[in-house]
Amino acid sequence: MRRALVFAALLAAFAARAESGRTLFIQSAVENPDDTATFPLYRGTSNGQTVWYVIFNSSDGADADTLGVSRVDKLANARGSQAVQKVSMVNGAIVFPGTVDFSPQRNVAPGPQGFPPAAAGPGSVADQFYSPIIQLPDGTIRNAPHVANASGLHDKVVTIDFAGGTVTLRETHGFAGGKAVRYVSTDASLDVAAALEGSTFVPRLNQAPSLDDDSTHSSRASLAAFVNGQTGQANPQRQGLNSALLDGLDPLNVLRWDPSQGRFSPLWDVHLAAWTPAAVAAKRNLRQTDYGDIQGLVSHGMITGPGGVPFAASNFIVNCPIVSSE
Repeated sequence: MRRALVFAALLAAFAARAESGRTLFIQSAVENPDDTATFPLYRGTSNGQTVWYVIFNSSDGADADTLGVSRVDKLANARGSQAVQKVSMVNGAIVFPGTVDFSPQRNVAPGPQGFPPAAAGPGSVADQFYSPIIQLPDGTIRNAPHVANASGLHDKVVTIDFAGGTVTLRETHGFAGGKAVRYVSTDASLDVAAALEGSTFVPRLNQAPSLDDDSTHSSRASLAAFVNGQTGQANPQRQGLNSALLDGLDPLNVLRWDPSQGRFSPLWDVHLAAWTPAAVAAKRNLRQTDYGDIQGLVSHGMITGPGGVPFAASNFIVNCPIVSSE
């Protein structure tokens, strides 16, 4: 009953804010004016201890509708892979084989050019059994990251109400299809990425099929993250991991799909992007908002991978479900 009341309250708050004109892809979420979003909080267990988690996506349409989350068909392609932890149910509560150590202190310091960083230590680390991508006994795949347990809180947590059953998380700004989107970055398969994103380091996420494939047969989708975009907090062309480190603002990554499209997945196959010296000299290194435009610039020799290598998947994943779009 309490869960139903929480969900109803969140939906009422969403309806009150629907006039903002944004498309809300996770209906159980309420976006706040301070670039945060509030979600229902769920209680489970792992090895006898209480864990608290959120649910962003489901591979099953009926399950997604019941939970008020976005349906992501491509998550089913991860079923049975090492990127997924299989869970069980006891008295209606999920029992997770693995969980997260939230006790480390996140440590990030910019390098001389911002990126690569001089220091990058994640603030939370998964155990060997944990993944935010879970498989229910009936085969349904959910994106259900842990945000709290006895060791502490996820770095994205702003406020948490255990009794009331809600948690407020920081959002990140980015772009998809030329539109501004907001997403929540909760996990990464690379320690440096986890540190930069303020997310949980989950190495086994990198086993999600398949590298550099965001077709409907894959569980991944493509994301471009610039390493040498323009910097300056007031610069309208600012973008990139170097800017995030130097300016203390979001990197404004470019996501290929949004949840209204069949090729969307919250498991982003990160493609590190670098403007070539020629592009910088010609002042072509402008803020990008559409992945297709980036592919066009790659074909014209304006963008490569870091160090001049071909633009391609950089062999790590970030779990960043899109919450809303303009």
